[in-house]
Amino acid sequence: MFSLFRENVRIALDSIKSQLLRTILTIIIIGIGIWALVGILSAVKALENTISSDFASMGANTFNIQRYEFGVTVQRGNQGETQKINPIISYNDTKEFVDRYSFPYAQTSISFRGTGSAEIKYGNEKTDPDIQVYGVNEHYLENTGTEVARGRAFTFFDIENNNKVCLIGSDFEKGLFKNDDPINKTVSIRGVKFKVIGILESKGSTFGNNQDLKVLIPIKIARSIFTQPNINYTISVKVDDKAMMAGAQDDAIVTFRNIRGLNPIEENNFGIERSDDLINRITQITGVLSLAAWIISFITILGSSIALMNIMLVSVTERTREIGVRKAMGAKRGTIATQFFMETIVIGQLGSILGIILGLGTGLAFAAIFDFKFSPPWMAMIGATIISFGTALLAGLYPATKAARLDPIESLRYE
Repeated sequence: MFSLFRENVRIALDSIKSQLLRTILTIIIIGIGIWALVGILSAVKALENTISSDFASMGANTFNIQRYEFGVTVQRGNQGETQKINPIISYNDTKEFVDRYSFPYAQTSISFRGTGSAEIKYGNEKTDPDIQVYGVNEHYLENTGTEVARGRAFTFFDIENNNKVCLIGSDFEKGLFKNDDPINKTVSIRGVKFKVIGILESKGSTFGNNQDLKVLIPIKIARSIFTQPNINYTISVKVDDKAMMAGAQDDAIVTFRNIRGLNPIEENNFGIERSDDLINRITQITGVLSLAAWIISFITILGSSIALMNIMLVSVTERTREIGVRKAMGAKRGTIATQFFMETIVIGQLGSILGIILGLGTGLAFAAIFDFKFSPPWMAMIGATIISFGTALLAGLYPATKAARLDPIESLRYE
């Protein structure tokens, strides 16, 4: 039995070699369909991994009060779409919120980005003017899931006493400081000297934004350095117990509405976002992209199955006399059908392998270009293998049946 199967495989491979050009073209068509599937899903998976890990670092028990809801910047007016303008979250808003908000087992972080183009100096060395500087309070690190790799974090006294201390990203070690240990060294930001008390754990880049080239300084000192008008602040609230999230969020909304002086019938003029809500929305978006990838690949593979069926029908016609000889020598219908099935399966799997290799290469290139976190889309790869196998079976069914039913006498007469 095994020897017969092996002989069928050998005959199938010999037949494929004899029709090499047509076979290669069919493999390429199948490969393009699988490439579309695996490539798009690899890119989507890398995007989802990166964004989800960034938001998940906030923790499932954290929410932000910000100027706008995530993804909502317009509203419909009587005359079409108009820009929705919410007031900025000012420093006075944040201070009043911290003073008023007293939900049990909750801590509040306030922060703002002073600039994204600072130049940091250390001795005779200086960075390019592309450093992000944030003003934060003592709860910022814990609320945003940021860890200190070496040194220490900010304390309550650092913030309240306006201590000129700072935390720096991990990339400064190999850049600005070279072989020096940054801890307890002094750096200059816009002429103000700060003592480095800690180095942040590496977070990599998101959409080309390097998270390891940033500096955190106490918020009050940051306000004295960065005095541009209309600075927008972010409020982050972390609750110890996730079961208390809904209550904490409702209390925060009521508190901030009172700060804004909104009456009961007015809509919120601020946004509130939980990290898990963002992850769910991102999952929905990537789910749509994944569905599109499956549809595109299905259409392409459908076309390739027609091409594969066509090449096998041509093969049956060209090998009619050979089939007649094999039947005359005792080959059964099942043996003939199996031979043609083997040919289609081999072609289908070769197309699948080509498509998976190209798709993984596309995903790796996409992740490398945008500095995303790549992981192989195993479900897509398994699905591609199953699809190509099923396509080969369907495409080979009619040609194999036709070959098996050929009359041996008529086949021997065929020229």
